Amino acid sequence: MKIAIVDYGIGNVRSILSAFENQGVDIFLTSDKKEILKSDGLVLPGVGAFSHGMKSLEGCGLVDVIKEYVASDKPFIGICLGMQMLFERSEEFGETIGLGLIPGKVIKLPTKDDQNEKLPHVSWNELNSKSTQWADTILEGIEEGSDMYFVHSFVAQPKDSNNILSTTEYSNYNFCSSVKKNNIYGCQFHPEKSGKTGLKIIKNFIRICQK
Repeated sequence: MKIAIVDYGIGNVRSILSAFENQGVDIFLTSDKKEILKSDGLVLPGVGAFSHGMKSLEGCGLVDVIKEYVASDKPFIGICLGMQMLFERSEEFGETIGLGLIPGKVIKLPTKDDQNEKLPHVSWNELNSKSTQWADTILEGIEEGSDMYFVHSFVAQPKDSNNILSTTEYSNYNFCSSVKKNNIYGCQFHPEKSGKTGLKIIKNFIRICQK
């Protein structure tokens, strides 16, 4: 089994590679269409601005490749910016069109004007469940209230609440911290930087790829 990480010049690729390699998985970084489409699982990393991420994907000719891969029904996960780009558009630095794989948009994380609630939201924070069940997902076996590591200023707003896998509260605002739509998963947090619990999420994704 092989899992590919999309190489488009953006993302904490080294830490993601290490997290998967520590599980004994054949994981590789690539921008090659054939290699991506042959893989058993696909990871879209990313940090920084939505518009820059989308321009980089477009510049590498990877937008249609990602859409083709997702259409094959094989497991896919977006991490941080990689999750945000799954949506239709973002309001960051004006409106930017996303991959459109999950209906919804990306907005600035609403916060109070408070010394302790500044942006970006950089902290460990809890995952809370919605009505969506976590069994047979990347969050299977994860306890509600588990802390994950976040670094972001924008959040996704799925149109369909059934796509929300977990929520997290910051500044009295509950935002979508992970998503699921068919074979597509997304994490606003960084599982590769979230200790043993984050590694369990990576193990769950690997298990899903093996099915």
